Formats: sequence, C-alpha cells, structure tokens
Amino acid sequence: MISKETIDKVFELARVEEVIADFVVLKKSGANYKGLSPFTNEKTPSFVVSPAKQIWKDFSSGKGGNVIAFLMEHEHFNYPESIKYIANKYNIEIEETTNFSQNIDKKNEIESLYIINKFALSSFKENLNNEASSALEYLTKRGLSNEVINEFDLGFCLSNGTSFYKESKANGFKDSYLEKSGLIIFNEGKVIDRFRERVIFPIKSLSGRVLGFGGRIMKSSQKIAKYINSPESEVYNKSKVLYGIYESRQSIVKDDLCLLVEGYMDVLQFHQNGIKNVLASSGTSLTEDQITLVSRLTSNIVLLFDGDKAGVDASLRSTDMILEKGLNVKICSFPEGEDPDSFVKNNKKEKTLDFISQNSKDFIEFKLSFYDEELNDEDKKVEVIRSVIKSISKIQDRLKQEIYIKKCSQILDIDEATLFNSLNIEEKNNYRLNKNRKKIQKSSLSVIQKEKNIKKHNHIFELEKQIITILLKYGEKEIAYEDTIASEDDNGEIKEESKNIKSKVFEKIFLDLQQDEIEFAHPPFQKIYKKLIEIYNSQNEFSYDKFINELDSDLSKIASDILIFDDKHSLHDWEKRNIYVKKIGSDLSQLVIETLFNLRRYLIDARIKKLQEINKDKNKDELLQEVMSYSRLKKVISSKLNRVV
Repeated sequence: MISKETIDKVFELARVEEVIADFVVLKKSGANYKGLSPFTNEKTPSFVVSPAKQIWKDFSSGKGGNVIAFLMEHEHFNYPESIKYIANKYNIEIEETTNFSQNIDKKNEIESLYIINKFALSSFKENLNNEASSALEYLTKRGLSNEVINEFDLGFCLSNGTSFYKESKANGFKDSYLEKSGLIIFNEGKVIDRFRERVIFPIKSLSGRVLGFGGRIMKSSQKIAKYINSPESEVYNKSKVLYGIYESRQSIVKDDLCLLVEGYMDVLQFHQNGIKNVLASSGTSLTEDQITLVSRLTSNIVLLFDGDKAGVDASLRSTDMILEKGLNVKICSFPEGEDPDSFVKNNKKEKTLDFISQNSKDFIEFKLSFYDEELNDEDKKVEVIRSVIKSISKIQDRLKQEIYIKKCSQILDIDEATLFNSLNIEEKNNYRLNKNRKKIQKSSLSVIQKEKNIKKHNHIFELEKQIITILLKYGEKEIAYEDTIASEDDNGEIKEESKNIKSKVFEKIFLDLQQDEIEFAHPPFQKIYKKLIEIYNSQNEFSYDKFINELDSDLSKIASDILIFDDKHSLHDWEKRNIYVKKIGSDLSQLVIETLFNLRRYLIDARIKKLQEINKDKNKDELLQEVMSYSRLKKVISSKLNRVV
C-alpha cells in the first residue's frame, strides 16, 4: 500500500486547478475558475473550481469533490491510481509500506516488472527511430503517421536475438525478472529475445503503465507466428486488458460509445482516421473482465469484427456476455473481403462512421439476418428463436426484456405470450442468474432498519449511521446503477439521459460524499468513515475483526453496536421520519444510491439555509447565484428519488 507520508505529500502539493486544467479549459471567475462540464454536454459553464477550498463542483451533473474525486470520476482511476497520477505530475517519489514480508516480495516483484517494461518501451522506441529504418518503413507503408506511431509508443526489437538482453544486463536488470517479464526466453542455457525482429505494440493499463507487449513479424512466414504477446505475469493478464484503453479512454467517455475490434492495427488505423473511441481484444475471445473494464468507461458497445464466419462467431459469443453485464451491444459486419483495418484505411472518417451507424444491428436483428436461411425450415427456425430467447434472458432489466420480446414478436410474427413463456423457462434454467438474484435480495432485506435507542429522530444522524453500516457490511461488493446526466439541448432546455455504471460500494460512497463537500456531522462517524475508506483503498480485503481491534475503545464500541443493532432493526419507522431509504425487495445498489441521495438532500437544505442567513449585503449576487445553483442541484437529486420538491 502507498505510505501515509506519500499520500499526505500528494495532498500537500497538488493544486486542484492545476490537475483539472489538464482535462478542462478553465477561465478565471472572481476567486474561482469556471469551465464547461466534462461530464455533460452543456453550453453555459457550470463547472466551478475553488483554489481556496481545493474543491470542484459540477452543478449540471451534481458531481464534485477534491482532486482525487475528479480523477476517479473523469479518468475512471481507482484511489491508488489517482494518487500515483498526481505523484507523477508533481515528481513525488512513491513510498509503499506493508506489514508482511511476503507482500513486500510480491510488491517488489510487481514494481520490478513495471520498471523493466518501462525500460523495454524506451529501448524499442529508440530502435524504431534510430536503427530500424525497415520497421519504420513497414509501419508507414501500412498507412500510419508519425503522430499515431508516437501516440501508441510503437517500437522495434532488433534482429540479432540478444541485443535487448545485453542492453538490459548492462542496465542492471536481473535474469529472474527478465524471464518473468517474458521479454527474455531462457532455454537449456541459451538466452534469446522473445520479440526479436518484430514490430512492438506496447499494451498499457487504464492509467498508462506498460503491462506487456505484442510483436508482429514484418514478413509472412509459415514457420513462425505472425503475432506473439507477452506471457502471463504478475502485471500482465491478457484476459483483463484491452489494447488502446489508455489512448482511447477519454474519447470513449466523451462519445459514450466503445467500438470493439480484434487487432492492434485495427485500433491504429481508426486513430489514424480520427476515430478514437476504439479498443481491441488483441485477437483473443472477449472475456468478462474485459467487458467490466469497458463498463468503467461506457455502457454502449459496437462489435466490429471481420465479415467471415470466424468474425461472426466471435460476435455471437461476445454478445451474451455483454448483455449479462448490463451493457448495450450492437454488431456491425463489414462487406465480404473487408475487415475494420482495410475498410477504415480505404474510406474517410465520415464514410466509416456513417457505415457503422447504418449497419449496426442489435443482437436480434443480427442473429435473424445471419440465420436467415434457417428461418425457412421450421425445425431450424425453432432453434434460432431459442437462441434469441437465450440472449434476451441474459438481460437483467425487465423493461429491456419486454422491448426485445415485442420486437422479436413483430419480426417473426409470433405471439408475445409464447415468447414470454419461453423466456421464463430459459430463466428458470439459468441457475446462476437465479442464485445471484436470491443472494442479493436475501442480503438486502436485513440492511435498513431503525435505531431504537434514538428517541429524537435526527435524519442526518441516522443516514450517516446507515452509511457506516453499509461500508462495514458491503464495502467491497460491486454494484451497478444508473447515473442520470443532465445536459442542455439547442433551445437551452435541460434534458436527462441515463448511463449504466459499475463500481464497488466504498468507491461510490467516497465519490458521492466528495460531491457536496460532505463531512459527517457526528465526529465519531467521521473518524470511522475515514478509517474505513483508508483501509478499502489500501488493502486487498477487509477484515471486520481486525478493523474493530485497531480502533480505540470508544470507536470500537460504536462500530460494534452499529452492526449489533442493525440485526435488530425493522423497516416501518423510516418513512414516518421522511427518510425513504429502502423498499422490500430492492437490491444493494438501490440501498446505497437512496441513502446517499437522501443524505445529500438534507445537507444541501442545510447549506442553502446557511447561505440565506449570511449577511445579504456582502457579495449579494454571488450568494444568490450559489443558492440558485444548490436549489437546482436539490431539484435534480429529488427527481432521482422520484420525489416532489
């Protein structure tokens, strides 16, 4: 884990306006800075940065917080990644601590692999620019500009077989780490560079760290593979990474769409033509971890695979997994003989985007068009329909299911009731889906209850305690929720659109509490909260017993009592107190969201009241503007709670 000294230094040196200025155009506005929201499509700036308070606030989306919260929201970094980003920006040396020698060894190994990969990146780039004219010529003949080559840090490994190994040893790298990185192959006393005589494609993480490499030969050969990748290591797991994630992440978030292709060159050619919201699975079948990675950036995916049978089969395999993860998916096939690489190379940006837009089909349209001939045979038609129903069963949103059932009914001229009956049978056979639903419902039924010892009902007290309860019991669990984004249309009217997001419970709570400069009103809860967030951000797993033991006696008793009383709570008194936290049968996501919204609503009320009590002769216009902004934000939050202001 990152040491407390490093974290303290990051917060000491980091300037929120300087970090945010890397991503948002800011203009001075009195004591603050203003800019257009990076989270909504607005025309009037409502994004405010306060250098004095070292916070930011986006009144169009309701987001806000400190510099860490911004990086987590905008760049989709986790807490450690955000700390490391700022540390790198301000040249702060990162110190890591741990209590276990085993973990020290593992941390050292991981960091050593990152250092070796960084060194290799530099070496391969230098080879490409200085010594490997043939490799550079190969890339330019493929249509790549120097700009794209530099953006993706493409390189070349020399052909003599040991040049990189000798260079690595000269720079002090150990054989054991070179072997674990996969850059060097040791076989029966012989040493050889894995990527010799290959063009190099660095594979990066979401935060830009080099995880591994892909290598391509420049001449066709039947004896050796065209592409090879780094082997699995402590830092590289091919099932959990996507090529282009670092270079494309901002465009994917901005466009709220991810174009998913197969290979490195596909990504590069799209970027070459100005289409930058694209990622590649690097020739492997799409995995659940890769889909989860995309879901951090957008809920919309278009699969762009080759038009041959292999490409279609890959699309169909991926579709069900994407639907099961709660994302929206379409498939676009290219004309026969074309692939994404060749198509985008031979067509301009506008034509390519038009083609994708016009030829992208949802999974129903795609399956039915692909199996068009089978629909003329009654027996085969039944199997095709079952395949479509199976895909629909992966969708957990009942409304979406009904929409697709209706569409399927219209296309195939089959009664909706018949299709719904088939869907119910399919869902009953889906053991894992039913098991997960029951597990969530069971766990959530015991969560929201009342505090019997509180005679005077203090809304904020109870909501703060509820947040501590959620963190103690469910902090590490992953939730999926809809985030409503507000934007202005051409007429200046506010419109809202929903976006599906996944995150861990503690990450969601941390970000939301940052948004309104929230400090717990009750000091013991604030202390427990800070300790919990610190532990969740720095440790792989949470131990309740260990946590309780590390607290002082007073806080330990409070934390213990919270969970003890939580098991004795009941639901009936909450609505009497005007706190709509939980409904029977709702899930953990709803619990977290509603608790946070309610707390924010009460605290915004308190903030507005405080602003109205300030001397009206002092900064009258500024105070009025702030009151109006918070009133607008309260309206947004209240609408999300389906409540009338």
